Amino acid sequence: MLLFAQSPEQIIAVLIALTVGMTIHEFAHSYVAHLMGDPTPQRMGRLTLNPLVHINWFGWLMFVLVGFGILGSAPIQPHLMRNPRWGFFASILAGPASNLLVAIVGGILFRLLTPMMLAGTLPDLIQTILYFMVFYNVLLFMFNLLPFYPIDGWHIVYALLPPEQARVWGSAQWRQYSQFALFGLILLSFTGVNLLGRLISGPSQSITFMLLGFS
Repeated sequence: MLLFAQSPEQIIAVLIALTVGMTIHEFAHSYVAHLMGDPTPQRMGRLTLNPLVHINWFGWLMFVLVGFGILGSAPIQPHLMRNPRWGFFASILAGPASNLLVAIVGGILFRLLTPMMLAGTLPDLIQTILYFMVFYNVLLFMFNLLPFYPIDGWHIVYALLPPEQARVWGSAQWRQYSQFALFGLILLSFTGVNLLGRLISGPSQSITFMLLGFS
């Protein structure tokens, strides 16, 4: 299943939106890490917008089947950065921030092309792609701010905490608890108690409507 896709046209649009969002997200991680002094992304060929370099095939399969999956990955080694703490923070934050930027650009394009949509001169597929480009990039932005391991939000909190609290937050036991909590929320979403949807989907829809100019 592909979330919110109900036709072949929408499936194509969702795949395009997710591919663009994932690629820019992972590239942003790698590029900022590179700027912070980490040679790993360049050494591993990650300073590129080629989606095949960044994609996590197992994560994509999970997303297609169950609606959740880690779509890509970025090799980052904070200890190689000039300032490990703040370099790591900047490189991690760059991922979700890039998704928000893509959503804003998509919203601007959608608004600029609205007269063509109303006149019926813009292909339906383009309209659908732009809509899902905004929605899914907002969704990626919101999801990656959740403070659960191994999501970006967990690493952002880790970088911001004082050293003593960071040691507790980064311990193997606490990471495991955090991961169990995330999996628990995912499992609950299949039982009708969709707390994860309330945390992400609702706000994502509201931000999407705002960016697209819907009342």
